[in-house]
Amino acid sequence: MKIVILGGGESGVGAALLAKHKGFDVFLSDKGVLSEKYKEILDQHGIPYEEGQHNEEFILDADEVIKSPGIPDKVELIKKLKSLKKPIISEIEFAARYTKAKIIAITGSNGKTTTTLLTYHLLKNAGFNVGLAGNVGDSFAKQVIEDTFDYFVLELSSFQLDNCYDFRADVAILLNITPDHLDRYEYNFQNYINSKFRILQNMTPENDFIYFQESEALAQVLEEKHFAVQYLPVSIKQKVATGGSVIDGMLEATYRGNTFQLPIEQLPIKGTHNGINAACAVLAAKAVGLSDEAITEGLLSFTSVEHRLEPAGTIKGISFVNDSKATNVDSVFYALGSFSNPIILIMGGVDKGNDYSQIDELVAEKVKALICMGIDNHKLLDYFGKKVPQIFDTKSMQEAVALGLSLGEEGDVVLLSPACASFDLFKNYEDRGRQFKEAVKGLGE
Repeated sequence: MKIVILGGGESGVGAALLAKHKGFDVFLSDKGVLSEKYKEILDQHGIPYEEGQHNEEFILDADEVIKSPGIPDKVELIKKLKSLKKPIISEIEFAARYTKAKIIAITGSNGKTTTTLLTYHLLKNAGFNVGLAGNVGDSFAKQVIEDTFDYFVLELSSFQLDNCYDFRADVAILLNITPDHLDRYEYNFQNYINSKFRILQNMTPENDFIYFQESEALAQVLEEKHFAVQYLPVSIKQKVATGGSVIDGMLEATYRGNTFQLPIEQLPIKGTHNGINAACAVLAAKAVGLSDEAITEGLLSFTSVEHRLEPAGTIKGISFVNDSKATNVDSVFYALGSFSNPIILIMGGVDKGNDYSQIDELVAEKVKALICMGIDNHKLLDYFGKKVPQIFDTKSMQEAVALGLSLGEEGDVVLLSPACASFDLFKNYEDRGRQFKEAVKGLGE
């Protein structure tokens, strides 16, 4: 059987290694330039590959194609493969065929990295034999070659779920659904919602479904459809008989009659959104058998995620916070809600069809100045021009951070929470966040 892998990043190379290990005829193709690290790995294992092009004749002859989540369906090559009825799957789908491990799968428009890392930490800290994969950690497929783990915690994007068909989670977490990546979904929010709900496909009544019940789009689907799963809602408005709540300063999680409790102030990750993330992680941990003592110990020893409300330093009493992972408006909503001090907000980048109206109230209440940072800031400038006391147009991280410092007073927060993708000025959101931290460090020296 001939397997072609499109994309030579972590997931693609991992899928190539697993396919080779399972005895398939493997070929990897990347239209861009492969990193030296990955070329070396492919050479070591005798896996043929090409870079800088797609050899269509060879690719269209595949029995099955494993596609990188970064390649959209509108690409001409994908359309040709579909017209030939060639199966196109994700690395997640491929790897799941070959693991005996129980799978905790986590998705959502916001909070999935924090929730994934926290869930993994709870299990690992309790002595569970657990792997971490998906959008974080090493390739799922590469780890399945040896298949030594009893559990996997997977962070899954909508793009990965789009090409999953037989994949099944034992525990699924769906944190929220807000408009994001609409450029990949024909600017149709319902298409994106449907994609997120693919995490539930193939689940059975023995499987647990953890979700934030006040997420509007999510709740609407659950009103219209019933899924054959164990429902475990998480709420910030009411206590639930089975599931979780974050109310009156207390995190509670009830699973099969046993209730876990922890004062929210003891959590090392702050803000209501992180209370929701923690409640979901606790329910997942309880679903696989962790004791309350182990959960408490794990929660208290967890450290925050890089680029998600990450303290980046204090200069002249002004706090700088790196929230570069906030690539949509909903993330900025949660970030603004995490501070009571006046905020100088840095936003901008590649707009993905953002609706900024959902942060109007918080911006009016908390933001003393808005610094727009990007190649083209006209949408932000037009929308917020009359809504904030001061607004500025900048074209670089150094300029934005220096301006934030000059505008700030003791007690203020300079918050990088862009609401946009990073590809206009940066390689990715990690690069953007690191440049922010370096710029702050440079000003403080």
